[in-house]
Amino acid sequence: MDKKNALRAGAVTAGSTLMMLLMTSPALAVARDDGDDPGPGLSIAQTLGLYVATPIVLFLVIAGLVMVLDKSDKRQTAN
Repeated sequence: MDKKNALRAGAVTAGSTLMMLLMTSPALAVARDDGDDPGPGLSIAQTLGLYVATPIVLFLVIAGLVMVLDKSDKRQTAN
């Protein structure tokens, strides 16, 4: 009975995914909207700094603060 439910769930998931793919319209990135005023593009270095380096640095800062400000006792070894 469990195999039948898994097959049914897979069929529903596949069907709903297919319907979403068929119903979506393409992104109209070429057509400009009213009031659209894009600025200058980013260079490769700016893009990498903004979307790669900045999140990594923020993660390291937050992780470092958590480790430094951790008030819990040292781990005790099990005997």
